[in-house]
Amino acid sequence: MKLSMLGLAMALASQAALAATPAPPLQDKQAFIEHLIQQMTLDEKIGQLRLISIGPEMPHAKIREEIAAGRIGGTFNSRTAPENRPMQDAAMRSRLKIPMFFAYDVIHGNRTIFPISLGLAATWDMDAIAKVGRTSAIEAAADSLDMTFAPMVDIARDPRWGRTSEGFGEDTYLTSRIGQVMVKGFQGSSPANPDSIMAIVKHFALYGAVEGGRDYNTVDMSLPKMYNDYLPPYRASLDAGAGGVMVALNSINGVPATSNTWLMNDLLRGEWGFKGVTISDHGAIQELIRHGVAKDGREAAKLAIKAGIDMSMNDSLYGEELPGLVKSGEVTQAELDQAVREVLGAKYEMGLFKDPYVRIGKAENDLKDYYADARLHRDAARDVARRSLVLLENRKETLPLKKAGTIALVGPLADAPIDMMGSWAADGRPAHSVTVREGLRRAVGDKAKLIYAKGSNVTGDKAMFDYLNFLNFDAPEIVDDLRPAAVLIDEAVKAAKQADVVVAVVGESRGMSHESSSRTTLEIPAIQRDLIKALKATGKPLVLVLMNGRPLSIGWEREQADALLETWFSGTEGGNAIADVLFGDYNPSGKLAITFPRSVGQIPMYYNHLRIGRPFTPGKPGNYTSQYFEEPNGPLYPFGYGLSYSSFEVSGLQLAKNQLKRGDTLQATVTVKNTGKRDGETVVQLYLQDVSASMSRPVKELKNFQKLLLKAGESRTVTFSISEDDLKFYNGQLQRVAEPGQFNVQVGLDSEAVQQQSFELL
Repeated sequence: MKLSMLGLAMALASQAALAATPAPPLQDKQAFIEHLIQQMTLDEKIGQLRLISIGPEMPHAKIREEIAAGRIGGTFNSRTAPENRPMQDAAMRSRLKIPMFFAYDVIHGNRTIFPISLGLAATWDMDAIAKVGRTSAIEAAADSLDMTFAPMVDIARDPRWGRTSEGFGEDTYLTSRIGQVMVKGFQGSSPANPDSIMAIVKHFALYGAVEGGRDYNTVDMSLPKMYNDYLPPYRASLDAGAGGVMVALNSINGVPATSNTWLMNDLLRGEWGFKGVTISDHGAIQELIRHGVAKDGREAAKLAIKAGIDMSMNDSLYGEELPGLVKSGEVTQAELDQAVREVLGAKYEMGLFKDPYVRIGKAENDLKDYYADARLHRDAARDVARRSLVLLENRKETLPLKKAGTIALVGPLADAPIDMMGSWAADGRPAHSVTVREGLRRAVGDKAKLIYAKGSNVTGDKAMFDYLNFLNFDAPEIVDDLRPAAVLIDEAVKAAKQADVVVAVVGESRGMSHESSSRTTLEIPAIQRDLIKALKATGKPLVLVLMNGRPLSIGWEREQADALLETWFSGTEGGNAIADVLFGDYNPSGKLAITFPRSVGQIPMYYNHLRIGRPFTPGKPGNYTSQYFEEPNGPLYPFGYGLSYSSFEVSGLQLAKNQLKRGDTLQATVTVKNTGKRDGETVVQLYLQDVSASMSRPVKELKNFQKLLLKAGESRTVTFSISEDDLKFYNGQLQRVAEPGQFNVQVGLDSEAVQQQSFELL
């Protein structure tokens, strides 16, 4: 008893002496954080590792009580200054006054919703994407947010996966470029700036490769494939300065990412030298029990923190289990302190120690209406949305439409404001969305007659309808017209017969391309195909406008349509942007960032697959080659594909030399001409092929691109510089090498239509 009292007295004396020690200057980050850690109790340290969800799990009053006691480090899902200020006030009442941070999923806009990420990738326009990141940060910071769980840079090559919509497609190089641009857009010159937010890259790692495209599933992958194809976008985004990573829900070669010491410690912190904060996905630590690697919550918490998971999202286990684990020695004080150090470091980088209210501001400056239309950046949203649209077909120059005569607008997505926003629409409001119906109405004014008929519901499958509406408590995700399907189609056919042209807006509701919305088919729902069939039978020119968050199997629809426009989910100003393209006020320039397969049976179907010994060769017998014999081989639409109202020609590919020395560069030049009658933009794409290497290499890989505007009849020489670094890959020993030998240079306007020249690496 005496020893215990003596120990307590010594501890109190030590704390008093430490408190009397002058704090180091704020500008000395490391010293400032170390001094703070030395003053913290065990409970206060654990509190910094808890990221709490605002919602029914913990009432607001309880959250403020826990914050004031030093038992919460941050929250997510509280989105305005009036919501967040009382919580920061509570933090300022805590013993050490360690500030809170406030996070949210700002993926493709905050108040102003831009096209979904897959649509942003289709712009191939880094300036446009930078505008999205910067605008999103400005709006989010003005709302009092400090952090976003974005960008999502998971490579997606199985479009059955619902979260395909949330990422930037199938290609490593393109996704890496976009990830870097988004990080810099979110964070600006510093995540401490009042108009910037910290980027948390997700989902680390390999989440886009889940087996069967089923969300939350397992990933089994060779190390060379990881290093060459799937890991580079995460590293590129971190190299761009992202403050942290969100850890994936999937397992990797049998070990969940949340308990994967190789992934989090050896690779991320060791090999890559990452110094930022790591955050579990929602409830992922508890899920280690269901993964079968932890017998109970105590073991799950132990595995996670030893693997390097700093913060526990929607935490229960860190708060419950870490005190006992540290006291028993199963988790060391050093392990705990390291996690706390990274959380405090993130708060330091966000400028919160300098000013806890840097984004919250003063109460007298709170907005009267955080949801006011005047806050939106509509011009930027419209500009980016137009750039994201991909013209897939345009037979007999059906498009652009004339602003004259009678136009029939039909389809379940023609007047669907919530679907315009797409998945993960942050604080966007359906009331702010410009639908296709509204966009066309504004575009034609009194110059043409616009007739509208819904034509069908999104789906005729009640089970799908119920599933999509299950989690939407405030309002249903989709609302059915209760009239019989035949009545809806008859109404649409009647409208079509009165019109000069029919525009049908079809595809998926946004909930069909979302987290936990994996699909077994890529077809448009049957009830919509019935509508298309009936419209085609009228003999009127038929324009299909697609809304979807993944590649769809649209071979049949392509044959019905005179023109086919891919619009993804194009955001707040989507309807105006779609009208701009349909009527030719904007010349489409989007290119696919993901391959469109002919059918679900072709999956995986991506352009940069490995070379094989028995490849299928178009035009030759398919026997004993790698192919499916029931349908044509190859994609419906290849990666990089997209038409324009102009026509472009690539010619005269030349290399400055036919040999490349180590450390040197080689220039490839090509002439691009606009052979059409309209000014327009196109994307010139450079691919490389390693002809012979120590292991099988892809048939081609995107290594650079340029988007350029050419006036009608204008020609321009485009030059690409190729370096040794462009030729490097991770070999079987995970060495990053450029092996000597022949390389093919391919340049074109998509991944298939290319010109080729060769050189040798010495």
